[in-house]
Amino acid sequence: MSADFDFGGEVVLITGVGGALGSGVATAFADAGATVCGADVVAPDSEDFQLDDPDRIDFHQGDFTDEDDVERVVSEVVDEHGSLDYLCNVAGTWRGGDPVDETDVDAFDFLMDVNLKTMFLASKHAVPHVRDGDGAVVSVASRSSLEGGEGDGLYRASKAGVRLLTETIAEENEGELRANAIMPSVIDTPMNREMMPDADHETWVDPAEIADTILALCSDATSVTSGAAVPVYGEA
Repeated sequence: MSADFDFGGEVVLITGVGGALGSGVATAFADAGATVCGADVVAPDSEDFQLDDPDRIDFHQGDFTDEDDVERVVSEVVDEHGSLDYLCNVAGTWRGGDPVDETDVDAFDFLMDVNLKTMFLASKHAVPHVRDGDGAVVSVASRSSLEGGEGDGLYRASKAGVRLLTETIAEENEGELRANAIMPSVIDTPMNREMMPDADHETWVDPAEIADTILALCSDATSVTSGAAVPVYGEA
């Protein structure tokens, strides 16, 4: 059974749009007829930008750890398109390998900035506009945020923060917008395959499959779902 979504006439902002998951989400929304606005610190002409057809989106370059940049991008989106219906907080990264007592404070700052601060700032400036349209916010947490673990505790903590802020936004805006988080495990991306060449890639989830869940959480199909942490890890 397949699911079709129609987001014609609606505007979505996706952070981290140049990454593997962000690109998949942008493609899915564009295919569903949405006006797709994408933000990333990486420009489309960079070899690290993974969206195959950047011309399908309205791209805004910005550092979402910088509040001035976030405020500017959100204002540009609303000024140019008249509204902002959905926010997808996809920007994020992983770092690990060291126990807490051997981890440099710069690694802490980096993970909290990229994973949590970007979500906080994007939500802070986008939520008032999304609320006006009874829209939705979807943020990327992680399956590993549900418990501590050896070697990547700071990553887990940053993603737990995303999950808890999502629950808070849902509570603070009950009846006005919906906010949910998704919890992937290992996503099937070129970088992950390079990092883990001997893993069972068949159990990993394709970004396009996760994108479908994000669209569902923005759609009327989940109109009674808010404050949830939704597993998207399949058998991984």
